[in-house]
Amino acid sequence: MELTKNIGEKDRKIRFAVGALIVLWGVFNGSWLALVGLVVMGTAFVRSCPAYSLMTMSTIEKQ
Repeated sequence: MELTKNIGEKDRKIRFAVGALIVLWGVFNGSWLALVGLVVMGTAFVRSCPAYSLMTMSTIEKQ
């Protein structure tokens, strides 16, 4: 199964940063939200967001 890439470069950078902040907050507070941060970072890593796919949305800039 191949994932359709639907996350652009700006979106990817924002997801990494926000995901990292959520992971750090969750780790320091002993919260399960750290797992949410990992999911956000994971979508940035693979450049595919299931929610975007359901909405047939993409943040990849057209050239």
